Amino acid sequence: MRKALDALYDSAAALAALFMVGLLGMVLLSILGRQLHFHLPGTDAYAGYLMAAAGFLALAHTLKRGEHIRVTLVLSALKGRWKRGLEIWAFGFATALSSMFAFYSCRLAWQSHTFHDISTSNDATPLWIPQIAMAVGTVILAIAFLDELVLEISGKRVERSSDEALRNE
Repeated sequence: MRKALDALYDSAAALAALFMVGLLGMVLLSILGRQLHFHLPGTDAYAGYLMAAAGFLALAHTLKRGEHIRVTLVLSALKGRWKRGLEIWAFGFATALSSMFAFYSCRLAWQSHTFHDISTSNDATPLWIPQIAMAVGTVILAIAFLDELVLEISGKRVERSSDEALRNE
């Protein structure tokens, strides 16, 4: 099960990276169009869709690597079962919140498909298509929070801390 979950998080991150490359392509195409005096309609909208997809799909992988912003001031002051209790509460709350976010993201994509909702910009893209990435990303994030909660409860969670503070100058 651990290998399957890690593969899920890594696959979502790889897909996010591909969307980032697509975003780069859209931005470069837009810049090139301005320099060479041609316009491809919808490049700004598609750049936005790709950016959102990359962001949502990278959430779970970022969480599992310990790179999300956490307020550790209270946690660092606590020891033993108080610290563990707060961690369980925080992961439980985050699991509930991310599950609701996933539910409503999936519901939004489904409703956009049902109502044939399209983009108001000149690309007229059916909105459920870019919303799928948001829905998938939030579902994977909810799975990752549940994974962290189960690991914390079972005592198998490895606390990863970001090295970001060490890289500041």
